Amino acid sequence: MSDPEHNRVTYNDVHNLIRRSAEKIAEFKPDMLIAIVCLTFPPGSSGFFPARVLRTFLKSPTRKGNIPIHAIGLSLYESLPGLTEEQIGAQVIRTQWLGPESGALLLGRHALIVDEVDDSRKTLHYAVTELQQDVERELAKLPEAEREAKRTKFAVFVVHNKLKPKLAQIPADIPYYAGEEIEDVWLDYPWEAQDIEEHDRLAEEAKTKKRQAQS
Repeated sequence: MSDPEHNRVTYNDVHNLIRRSAEKIAEFKPDMLIAIVCLTFPPGSSGFFPARVLRTFLKSPTRKGNIPIHAIGLSLYESLPGLTEEQIGAQVIRTQWLGPESGALLLGRHALIVDEVDDSRKTLHYAVTELQQDVERELAKLPEAEREAKRTKFAVFVVHNKLKPKLAQIPADIPYYAGEEIEDVWLDYPWEAQDIEEHDRLAEEAKTKKRQAQS
């Protein structure tokens, strides 16, 4: 079996995709960013860098201070203690959450969930479902007449969305933003690279070959 095709993504690539997406995302008026991060070794998916860059482009003169960034740790592909081979890649494991008062933190917010890539969609589905459940538990403590006004609005932003069949779905009423739609290729992000100069060199080499093939 041949190695999967690799697409090396540079920091500049990510920055520019986010910049082009920010105007549309601003219409959602997020006041909270929730980055999906992988806290295991070796490093994996990380929405934290994209969330930090996105915050720069969402600054508004009408808002005091920066939009807060929170992190949730989820693992799908990494081997964690206690997991069987069948569970790795099939089961989403929570490694970090917003804390014991997650629902209270979320209540009434416009929360944008951020990740680097939408692959199988299982991780995003888990994040949305669990965060919504936290909110519903908190809403249940309020008088019924106050609940709708306090219900959290969620949206999702990914740098890349892979054009492939998804194994889970996101509710249709949740806004979904993708910086770029791509084929199902292996993505090498710069925050995963140990030698960033070599990573950028190979990325530019691949772009040059692609331009030559298209000319």
